[in-house]
Amino acid sequence: MALLDRLPRHLFTQRGWGMLGAGAAALAAAHVMGRRDLLTLSVLLLVLPLVSLAGIRLVKPRFRVYREFNPSPVETSSPTTVRLAVARTGTASGRATMEERLPPRFGESPVFRFPSRSATGGTSRYEYHLRSAQRGQFRIGPVTAEFTDPFGLSLHRQAIDDGDTLTVTPAAVVLPLTGLAGARGNDGVTATRIRANPSDDDVMTREYRHGDPMRRVHWAATARHGALMVRQEESVTTPEATIVLDHRFMAFSGGSPPTLAGLAAQDSHSMVTSETFEWSVVAAMSISAHLAERNYGLRLLDTRGEPAFLHSHSSPDPEAEEYSGASGLQSIAESLAAIQLTGPHHQRRDARLREIVGREAPGPELFGSRHTSGQDAGPPSFDDQLMDKLSAHRMRGPLIAVLGRISPEEALALAPAAGYGTNAFAIVVVEKPAEYSVVLEALRQGGWRAVAVPPSVPVTAAWGQFDQDVELPAPTAEVRRGAGVAR
Repeated sequence: MALLDRLPRHLFTQRGWGMLGAGAAALAAAHVMGRRDLLTLSVLLLVLPLVSLAGIRLVKPRFRVYREFNPSPVETSSPTTVRLAVARTGTASGRATMEERLPPRFGESPVFRFPSRSATGGTSRYEYHLRSAQRGQFRIGPVTAEFTDPFGLSLHRQAIDDGDTLTVTPAAVVLPLTGLAGARGNDGVTATRIRANPSDDDVMTREYRHGDPMRRVHWAATARHGALMVRQEESVTTPEATIVLDHRFMAFSGGSPPTLAGLAAQDSHSMVTSETFEWSVVAAMSISAHLAERNYGLRLLDTRGEPAFLHSHSSPDPEAEEYSGASGLQSIAESLAAIQLTGPHHQRRDARLREIVGREAPGPELFGSRHTSGQDAGPPSFDDQLMDKLSAHRMRGPLIAVLGRISPEEALALAPAAGYGTNAFAIVVVEKPAEYSVVLEALRQGGWRAVAVPPSVPVTAAWGQFDQDVELPAPTAEVRRGAGVAR
């Protein structure tokens, strides 16, 4: 029995190897004893396993697999239930051992028997649970089936489906209320008399009625009509918030070693990321959820003024900039699931990851090169394209920037952007915040409420700092002139 256990199990079962051994022994005995009947028996014992091996590879059982995740997508550290339905489509019969292949981070792959005891209508149903502490997109499956011939002599293993992708989104944390909305109010509703064109001539008017306050008289319309005219009732519009998400490789690559990305590569799922960038992703998700719950429309841009998720593998609509409602928030969460650091220098990081993994390097598509090709030719960060995007929505709501390491020159370039929002908030995520006092001062001179935090500080604590009574200096001409030179 110990000898049989050492034999390869991907060709024959123990019964098959035993029959081959018996056939070899009978053949040797026939040769020694000169018995024709032993020769016939030996040929039968040797040929039958070989014929069954050839038959099981030529006539393979066929299956159909349905896989469902509930919920899908799923947040980090939250469980999702995987439901499998496997049905045989051919005329073959018999039992099979099946295994659902999983990335190593999910632990041991589940194994089950087909058909199951509760099979109905030729379909067997199975269920198991998954949980991931890290965001990303993971290939779940394929299901591999190991089945035998009707005599139980030979084995064959094959994948019976292609697997499905499980998207794990960053989980938002509940943020404390702050005065981020300025004059628009914390409830996400603002009253305005201005339509699409901010010209006062476009205001809707009607004739004066007894009891109308004189402050609502529209004097230009009164002069045109020769009768007292007043403004229509104020309309309620949805406020907007703009989030600038920094995902430049050089802004986040100076932190801890790429442990997360190395583990991801072992799962055939690679992301170029770092501890500080993971913090900023959670912050962006939390801020988006905080504002969406208060009926804000959201615009997400990167530091170049391009759509924030233009290079995200998991984005449902990479070209989108504006999001609203529950569906918009869900789209943001999915887009953040596989967003990674981009830029001209992350290819060198990829080479380091291949060395860390210590195995054959994954193809370039795994490291996001298909999303970053030609990216170096784009506009520089904090340049006119970003300013034009921000000025197009001037004073429609708060402006929030989640940044990595930025230089004093980049801070001077970004500083005037505070004038485009009702309030401006900047979070600089760095390993050593004390070294960024000059950067924070430049941003504050431009009108930003700016803080620098390490990734060890909770997102809620960093967000709460914006409500502290920090005296912000007024923007100076020197700051604005310096910003112009830097850009």
